[in-house]
Amino acid sequence: MDEPENGLNFHELELDDRLLRDIARLGWTSPTLVQEKAIPFLMEGKDVLIRARTGSGKTAAFAIPIIQNVLRYKREAEVRATTVLVMAPSQDLCHQIAKVFASLTYSFGPFLRIVDLSSKEQKGTHRHLLAERPDIVISTPARLRTVLADGTLNVRDSLRCVTIDEADLMFTFGFEKDLQEVLKHFPPVHQSVLCSATLEEDVLKLKQLILHNPVILKLEEPHLAVGSQLKHYQINAEEADKAAILYTALKLKLIQGKCIIFVKSVNRCYRLKLFLEQFGIRSCILNSELPIKIRCHTVNQFNQGVYDTIIASDEQMTDNPKLVKKKNAKKPTAKELLQQTEAESNVSRGIDFQCVSCVVNFDFPSDINSYIHRAGRTARGKNNGSVLSFVSAEEQEMKTRVEEFLQTLAGDAEFTMSNFNFNLDEVEAFRYRSKDAWRAITKFSIREARIKELKMEMFNSEKLKSFFEENPRDFQTLRHDRPLHTVHVQEHMGDIPEYLVPPALKPMVDIMNAKRKQKMLERHVTAKKRRTKADDPLMVNGIDYKQINM
Repeated sequence: MDEPENGLNFHELELDDRLLRDIARLGWTSPTLVQEKAIPFLMEGKDVLIRARTGSGKTAAFAIPIIQNVLRYKREAEVRATTVLVMAPSQDLCHQIAKVFASLTYSFGPFLRIVDLSSKEQKGTHRHLLAERPDIVISTPARLRTVLADGTLNVRDSLRCVTIDEADLMFTFGFEKDLQEVLKHFPPVHQSVLCSATLEEDVLKLKQLILHNPVILKLEEPHLAVGSQLKHYQINAEEADKAAILYTALKLKLIQGKCIIFVKSVNRCYRLKLFLEQFGIRSCILNSELPIKIRCHTVNQFNQGVYDTIIASDEQMTDNPKLVKKKNAKKPTAKELLQQTEAESNVSRGIDFQCVSCVVNFDFPSDINSYIHRAGRTARGKNNGSVLSFVSAEEQEMKTRVEEFLQTLAGDAEFTMSNFNFNLDEVEAFRYRSKDAWRAITKFSIREARIKELKMEMFNSEKLKSFFEENPRDFQTLRHDRPLHTVHVQEHMGDIPEYLVPPALKPMVDIMNAKRKQKMLERHVTAKKRRTKADDPLMVNGIDYKQINM
């Protein structure tokens, strides 16, 4: 997190010792600019509208004062009650907010209870969780509307604070009707907080709905990190060359560190993953069709370094907000319900990818906001980052519009996207390899890969576990179904022959190949030792009886 110059430390904000202990455990020493400005107003109980860029620490800016205020509410109240509601437009963001609250209340144990209603649990589960009257409830507006309407949650007499994160997406994702219904269940007097990366028309409309004489924190921060902290690069490439350039850049370590690759559809996620697999480049996939637990697990694996490359698809809602605008019908259609579910599963906004060094726009974003939020995944806090965009002839117009917008952020300084120096003629052999690998991926292989992933989710599903135990034949039938014909991976394709490497990059590639061969040798030696022990008659169940006899 970036530390404001001459700012306060957390211990100067009159916070509870247990909260300070958890803040220190997270490694935070000083509040960011938005935290320093917002926390005092929120602790005073004022309505606040916070506009700050992605990665500026908005979640902690409202979570810390909420926790401090809940401690005060609990001293004043005679019985346990739900005093705080936090709403966000997607399940992933709700889950992420819940994790921040859990980290900041670690030292409180069961004294402070937090419930996340965004996951697709049974109604009975939600009823059980809410029956314990948690202090803080986190939810999407649609889920919150349901539990308020059926009486599972009643906050009319206890609610003290309502916070809405990513407020600029609430109406875009079709939650206007849900929010209006939810507001009917709130008491007339309560604190309200809106957080947003922008101050668009929808945010101002939402402000009129729930805020009363608010403090408006429009921090003088750019939408993105500027200057040397975030570099923007572009390379003109048509569809046939994009894969070749990406493969070469990743394999020759022209792109280093953790990387997020954005594409425009779910199918292209799988296509690109199957393509990279043929060259020994490991990656994971993130899109709204995956279950919430899998998406969160994928982000955690990426953050922990299990994968260095993640392939994410932009959502239809970001590209075409009209797709999820709700109609005035009393009862939503099945199609509208499906669109709402997709909206709640959006992965392109707010997710906390940690230590991302590079964002690659394999498909150039379709609007300026998408570019901002993609680029906002890197150069967070004090970390540096870069954005590399592949631009085809059809995407040139949008690239120009993005450049004009970034010029407004740069102010007087002249801004242009730097050209990514890449000569395809020098890596013609890589290009030849990649074309064959790209052509090998058909619609059939993509479908098979998605079926394979679906089957794995069925095997790992907790909800289906009891069903399979009662119906073992169904389990065996599913497991021994026809083989899936995904793309054949040839191990030698992971190596980089010396004759393929441009002279300037040969030293780097020699080091990479040496490390790879050393790892393969270590795995071979380990496997040989295991085989030797398995064949030894004096080794039984891993116990060396030779050592015991001695």
